[in-house]
Amino acid sequence: MTEQLEARKTTHLRGQALVEKVKELLHEGNVRRLVIKNDKGHTVMEIPVTAGVVVAVAAPVVAAVAAIAALAGEWSVDVERHEPPQT
Repeated sequence: MTEQLEARKTTHLRGQALVEKVKELLHEGNVRRLVIKNDKGHTVMEIPVTAGVVVAVAAPVVAAVAAIAALAGEWSVDVERHEPPQT
């Protein structure tokens, strides 16, 4: 029986850097969920990511993130990943 470990990482970004990071994360295969929070720590957007995310599905998500990124302030992205157990 194999178990998958869950790892979380938070990154703080501003503006276009947020959009680029979300694009990068959407195309990775081991990302499970993205949570975008404002500078006060309030969740603004949660994005569930499945292994089958394709460009057609990702485009509206990236457009929404770009709209959020245009607002002033610093944003944090919490990345939840599935990582296979190391043997």
